Amino acid sequence: MSDCLFCKIIAGDIPADKIYEDDDMVAFRDIAPQAPQHILIVPRKHIINLSDLSETEDALIGKMMRTAAKIAADESIGDGYRTIINNGAPAGQEVFHLHMHILGGAPLGPLVSK
Repeated sequence: MSDCLFCKIIAGDIPADKIYEDDDMVAFRDIAPQAPQHILIVPRKHIINLSDLSETEDALIGKMMRTAAKIAADESIGDGYRTIINNGAPAGQEVFHLHMHILGGAPLGPLVSK
């Protein structure tokens, strides 16, 4: 998609602090971190969100999860991290290209207070 921010980062048209790349995905530091360590994992294939996944992307989602664990270890985040995929604007998705957040580097509180 020509107007997609993450597609432009993947293509190298917009700079990013990339920390991981392979044939399927790219990971880079979030420019507005919500934790001391805030990294995004973005598939190279433009998929809008989880609701737009097909069965052919099942392996991709599994690989994103395994990659999150590898990145957490490589970046010394340890075992105390959170992964989040927002699905749609009501859930807080701002860039409509599937992406996973890795948040860590400090104790994380509850997502929603009661």
